[in-house]
Amino acid sequence: MTETSDTLLDRFGRFLAGLLTMQSSGYEPYTPSDPETLLRTLEPGDILLVEGNQKISAAIKYLTQSTWSHSALYVGDALPEPEDGTERPRLIEVNLGAGCVAVPLSKYKTYNTRICRAHGMSPEDRNQVVGFMVERLGLKYDMKNIFDMLRYFFPTPPMPVRWRRRALAFGSGDPTRAICSSLIAQAYETIRYPILPEITRAPGRASAQSNYSRREILQIRHHSLYTPRDFDLSPYFRIVKPTLEYGFDYKAVIWSEKPAEVTSAATAKDA
Repeated sequence: MTETSDTLLDRFGRFLAGLLTMQSSGYEPYTPSDPETLLRTLEPGDILLVEGNQKISAAIKYLTQSTWSHSALYVGDALPEPEDGTERPRLIEVNLGAGCVAVPLSKYKTYNTRICRAHGMSPEDRNQVVGFMVERLGLKYDMKNIFDMLRYFFPTPPMPVRWRRRALAFGSGDPTRAICSSLIAQAYETIRYPILPEITRAPGRASAQSNYSRREILQIRHHSLYTPRDFDLSPYFRIVKPTLEYGFDYKAVIWSEKPAEVTSAATAKDA
């Protein structure tokens, strides 16, 4: 392939990436977490799941049957403070087009998020997971993987449910470089930390409710097939909710007027 054709493919790839990463209109977060709350809650090695609002997010959410379309790894203070005085980057993620980058917590202040924390992980293993991600900063997404990007222009392809996850692996030999969870799963593989369980038929062990579910879980072994949803479903990752971490007391909640009282007041006023 000539240098000219490479350049044309790169340009076309950048064009497709630009379309897929455009923001969808009408997105409204329900319970977003502010950066200060996330900062005091997150621990190095935690995974932040994000409900994205890009064009590509809709396809990922459909294919994975999940709210979560993106994931990032929290690295704490592993990266230096920017010299220009801007916010310190504390998340490492993989984005279509940009590749592996570091971003500040404030990037997701207007998004629904979820914190997934590996249970019982030692400080040494946490450092290894963080170090793995830091070392891969700058890893680029190959814009010539056109087929990898074209699949996301069809967010609701007419395919059976059991094939949808496999659709994420369609394309080049490096199938899910656009799926952020792939690199995070690879980081956890280095410390041999499980993400999804191995389902068996042994008595007393958890098992899937259908043959399809059992086969699907057993096939998920290579890091390239992991999706953001898998960290949420994993029995080895704890869901951390900032509101509950700091002494939530339902007795202290201040409620607005009851709907019945509001309705009665409105009726009396109209009368």
